Amino acid sequence: MLRILTCLTVEHDLRLVLLAALICFLSCYVAVTLVQRAQAAGGMARALWLGAAGASSGFGIWATHFIAILAYDPGVVMGFDMELTLVSLGVAIVVTTIGVAVATYLAGRSAAIAGGLLLGAGITSMHYIGMAALDVPGSLDWDLAYVVASVVCAGLFGALALVFCMRPQARGRDRALATVLMALGVVSLHFTAMTAVTVTPGLVPVSDDTMLSTGLMAPLIAVVAFSLLFTGLTAAVFARQAELAASESTRQFAMLVQGVKDYAIYMLDPDGRVANWNEGAERNKGYKAPEIVGQHFSRFYSEEDRAAGLPERALAIAREEGKYENEGWRYRKDGSRFWANVVMDAIYDTGGTLVGYAKITKDVTKEKADADRLAEVTKNLDLALENMSQGLCLFDKDERLLLANRRYSEIFGFPEGRIRPGMTLREIVDQGVADVFVDPEVWKPRARDMYARRRAAILANDGGVIVEKLSNGVSVQLRYRTLPDGAWVATYEDISERLRSEEQISFLARHDSLTGLPNRACFNNRLEADLDSARRSGGKVAAIGIDLDKFKEINDTRGHAAGDEVLTTLSKRMQACLEADETIARFGGDEFAAAKRFEDIAELHDFIQRLEACLHEEIRIDGYDIKPGASLGVAIYPQDADNLEALINNADLAMYRAKDALTETVCFYEVSMDEAARSRRLIANDLWQAVERNELQLHYQVQKAVNSGDTIGYEVLLRWHHPVRGTIPPSDFIPIAEECGAILPIGEWVLREACREAATWNNEHKIAVNLSPVQLGNADVADLVHRVLLDTGLSPHRLELEITESTIIGDKERALQTLRRIKAFGVTIAIDDFGTGYSSLETLRAFPFDKIKLDRSFMSEVEASPEAKAIIRAILALGQTLRVPVLAEGVETRSQLDILLDEGCDEAQGYFLGRPMPVERIRPGSETSEAA
Repeated sequence: MLRILTCLTVEHDLRLVLLAALICFLSCYVAVTLVQRAQAAGGMARALWLGAAGASSGFGIWATHFIAILAYDPGVVMGFDMELTLVSLGVAIVVTTIGVAVATYLAGRSAAIAGGLLLGAGITSMHYIGMAALDVPGSLDWDLAYVVASVVCAGLFGALALVFCMRPQARGRDRALATVLMALGVVSLHFTAMTAVTVTPGLVPVSDDTMLSTGLMAPLIAVVAFSLLFTGLTAAVFARQAELAASESTRQFAMLVQGVKDYAIYMLDPDGRVANWNEGAERNKGYKAPEIVGQHFSRFYSEEDRAAGLPERALAIAREEGKYENEGWRYRKDGSRFWANVVMDAIYDTGGTLVGYAKITKDVTKEKADADRLAEVTKNLDLALENMSQGLCLFDKDERLLLANRRYSEIFGFPEGRIRPGMTLREIVDQGVADVFVDPEVWKPRARDMYARRRAAILANDGGVIVEKLSNGVSVQLRYRTLPDGAWVATYEDISERLRSEEQISFLARHDSLTGLPNRACFNNRLEADLDSARRSGGKVAAIGIDLDKFKEINDTRGHAAGDEVLTTLSKRMQACLEADETIARFGGDEFAAAKRFEDIAELHDFIQRLEACLHEEIRIDGYDIKPGASLGVAIYPQDADNLEALINNADLAMYRAKDALTETVCFYEVSMDEAARSRRLIANDLWQAVERNELQLHYQVQKAVNSGDTIGYEVLLRWHHPVRGTIPPSDFIPIAEECGAILPIGEWVLREACREAATWNNEHKIAVNLSPVQLGNADVADLVHRVLLDTGLSPHRLELEITESTIIGDKERALQTLRRIKAFGVTIAIDDFGTGYSSLETLRAFPFDKIKLDRSFMSEVEASPEAKAIIRAILALGQTLRVPVLAEGVETRSQLDILLDEGCDEAQGYFLGRPMPVERIRPGSETSEAA
């Protein structure tokens, strides 16, 4: 140690030593400062700082050594080998840079020690290479102990210097200590190494080329060293100022973060514990900073999420991927939950060590609710679009498809995925047409025309509607609606079924639904067209009315299904036999009509014969042969009528004449038919006024017990005394009254007048009133009877209503129900004209009639015909069996009355017992009534 002091004080120029020491200290300070800058930086900036630190510190250390060598006085003249001197400078810079780079990039205490040893090695190498460059007249002898000591000092102080310099959060004290230690390493190395050397003078002279002027070189090197060190120090100072500015920016940023209230912003340490807490976090989660700092952030999760390891998984993702982002339920201090958007970033220091996590949490509960509602609306919209019965497309103003639902592709037969957003209208049209017509020469013109039609529809003011029929037979209605920005919405509806329905409705409006034949309206249109043609070009037109014979009987005996089959079969036959200018139609029920244009009457007769052949040919249904037959009436234009209505009317008149005829099935119109029809119409008109004009009168025919001759009642008969025509028989006017509907007011008048008159009699004789089928079918007879009985005061058991079986056969169930209501009032019901027409035992079984009236036709033959007497005997036996009294009508002789007495008949009426008389002549209690 004493020898080192002697070397320092005796063998060195102290002025230069102080200069070298100053340069050494400054270079070490610059090196430490720049290394710390490099430690805080990253990437290319770190490399640049390290390069600057190595260059400035290496040159400074070399300058310290060179000036100190110049300060050394070995007692002989010295010189320097310039090559080795420069090599020593290069070694100082390179090895020093490597040392600090190792300590910076590898990080940690071990790396700092290793870098410090390299730093010491660089100082040592620089010194001894520089000593090797020393040229003296003699030799250099080395004390190995001091050499080793110098190397140890350089490595020890270099390692300690970098350990303090590289501390994670080094402060000014650490920087100063590192500077001193690094400077001690340089100084201790130099003076220990200089103590180890001894110069032994020799005979070898020093070359003048190696001689350096101490007075010149020392200041020059010092100036260069100071310049480099000043540059490095200036850079470090500016870097420090930038750091301070960044620190201030960081402080202000921290203040900003602390002031944010809408976001929870806080740091987590590497283990996931809360390190700090801003006001937004306190507001969102309800914890104050002292309550939560130091707590694990997993407490914001539910127990289920914690059990599933979600907090740890979030930290792992942030560590591995650098960032974790998610949304989910988080919980506040009070237990309430909110939907949170969470972003977590892993934070690393400059050495790559994880220092924690930056976590930002925002309450997005409202946004989630809005998004859920929007998603639900979108879902429902998508569902609605995909389940629309119409195809829908949305195009932008450039004709590019934005949206198309599944129904659109289904309607046009596009495979799934064929139509994609971004396609133009022209491309879609081309694709659809090309799928049908493979040949481009065929499909291209078609596609061009179709595209032009659609563009025209799009540009139409009303939005545009097109109906196209596709190759597969589907009819599609295209409707366009243009939007303000030039885009448009197109809807495509498959209207095939609607068109078919409209065609069917149109067909049904003009044709009969059962047979498919034209109906009355369609027939009239065609007949009118035929008449117009005949008027222009001449010729004749025949209208033919057709009414099937016995069709009601077919329905009643075989059922309505059989009746419908008869109608359809006949319709097909007639339709099949038609030729040009011939028409057949069904007006309803069993009524048909036909028309033919002709020149020669033979053509008409041929048509009629063909129709007759169709109508009279047998039809086999369910094993039975049915021969329907029909009555035909013919009217011809222009001879029978000059307009459509008159022609059809005259054909109907002829048809009714044919129905009434026994031997004719075809009847041509005659003028007399029209006269008869006019007469019937006049009678019908007068019938409606007969009640008001008091032209009607009631007559009464007595009914007596056969065995005693006592009067039991009267049948009420109607008489009409017309002011012009005189007395009209009931057989003439009753059918007309039933046809025109006048029977309803007339029937009510008869019932009311008869009950009113009978109520004034001083006996209990019954009155029998006939009930028309029209009354039973078209009026509420039960209510009418009830009202009349109440109004007149007649006892119900004195009223007897007579009906024929034909009255109830149309709607048997309804008619019998009405009769049961009447019978419930106490009124008796008699079946009239029994034994003729539709009489059947089924009717007697279905309804408990109170009396059977035997038709007068049997009494007119009973004296001469054993068969008539047998029938009477059978009917009487039937009445006795059923316990229903039988009344015989038409008794005109004593012999007939005796036969009834012998056969046990209960009651009788007829001319022999009393003719019909006005009420004045048969008023009960007078002698006249009994004598009659």
